[in-house]
Amino acid sequence: MEKKFKQNLLLIAFGVALYAALMNIGAVVRFLGGIVSLAVPVVAGFVIAFVLNVPMTGIEKLLHKLCDKSKRRMPDGLISGVSLVVTLVIVVLVVALVGKMLLPELMASVVSLYELVMEKVPLLVQLLSDYDIDISWVVGWLESLNIGQLIQKVTTGAGSVISSAVSIAVSAVSGVTNAVIALIIAFYVLLGKKNLTRQCKMLVKAYLKDSVAAYLIRVAQLIRDLYSKFLSGQCVEACILGVLMVFFLSIFRIPYAALIGVLAAVGTLIPYVGSFASCAIGAFLVLLVDPGKVIVCVIVYLVVQFVENQFIYPHVVGTSVGLSALWTLVAVLVGGKLMGLLGMIFFIPLTAVLVTLLREHTEHVIARKHAATVIEPAEEEGTNDEE
Repeated sequence: MEKKFKQNLLLIAFGVALYAALMNIGAVVRFLGGIVSLAVPVVAGFVIAFVLNVPMTGIEKLLHKLCDKSKRRMPDGLISGVSLVVTLVIVVLVVALVGKMLLPELMASVVSLYELVMEKVPLLVQLLSDYDIDISWVVGWLESLNIGQLIQKVTTGAGSVISSAVSIAVSAVSGVTNAVIALIIAFYVLLGKKNLTRQCKMLVKAYLKDSVAAYLIRVAQLIRDLYSKFLSGQCVEACILGVLMVFFLSIFRIPYAALIGVLAAVGTLIPYVGSFASCAIGAFLVLLVDPGKVIVCVIVYLVVQFVENQFIYPHVVGTSVGLSALWTLVAVLVGGKLMGLLGMIFFIPLTAVLVTLLREHTEHVIARKHAATVIEPAEEEGTNDEE
C-alpha cells in the first residue's frame, strides 16, 4: 500500500511539474538554452581529448618501449605529460606547415583570378557590343546614383551596423572563451584519462546490473578501438597521398602542385566527396594559370588517386573499421545530412560500431536458437529410453 501511495505521489508531482513547465515554456526554453551553452565547451573538450588521444596513445606506447629497452622506469604521469606535449607540438607544426603552404598559394590564386577578371572585362564588354547587347542601362544606373541619399542611408544605418558589430564582437569573444575552456578540459582529461576511465567503470558497475555494465564497457572499448584505428589510418593515408600528389604533379610541372597535394590530403579525410572536390578545385586553379595543363592535371590526379586506393589504402587502413563500400556510402550520406562535414567523417566508425554490435547480437541469437534445437531432440530421446 505504501509503495502504491509513493508511486501515485510521484505521478502527481510529475504532472504538476509538467503543467508548470508548459505554462512557462519560455522560461524553460531559456533555462535549457543556458544549460546547453554551459555544456558546449565541456562536450567540445571531451571531443578534442578523444581525437588527440589517438596520437598521444601511440607516443605513450613508444615511450614505454624505450623505457623497457633502457631499463629505466618513468612514472606514468610523466609519460602522459611528455606524450601530451609532443602531441601538441606535432599538431602545431602540421597546422603551421599546412598554413605556410596553403596561404601563399591561395593569395596567389586570388590575385591571378582578379587580374584575369580585370583583363577579360573589356573583352566581355566588346563581345556584348558586337552582339548588339545594350549595357547602357548599367552606365545609366551608375550615373543615377545619388551620393547624398547614399550617405544619408549609410548614416541612418550606422546605428544598426554598430550594434551588429558589437554583437559579432561579443560572439567572437564568447567563441574564443569556449575554445580556451574546451582546450583546458581536454588537457585535464588527457592527463587524467586512466583515473577517469577507472572512475567511470566503478560508477557503471556500482549502479547498473552486471550484464548491463559489462555491455556498456564493451561498447565503450569498441568505440575507442574503432575510432583510434580509423583516425590513425586516415591520417597516415592522407600524408602518403599528399606526398605522392605533390611529387608526381611536380614532375609534370603542374602549377600549384603543393596546394593541390594539400587539398588532396585534406580531401581524403572526407570519403567520396573530398577527392572529387579537391580534384575540381585543383583543376580550376590550373585553369587560371595554364589552361593547357588542366587535362594533364586531372589525369595525374586520378591516376595517383587510383593507385593509392588500390594498393596503398588496403595496407595502411585495411579493414580497420570493417565496413563494406555500401555501408560506408550510407554512413557518409547520413552523417553529412545530419552533421555536415564532421558527420561525414565521424559517422563511418560509428556505423562500424553499430554494425559490429548488430553482428554480435545476431550471432548470439542464432547460437541460442541452435542450442535450443539441439537440446529438444536430446530430451525426446531421454523420454523414449525411460519408456
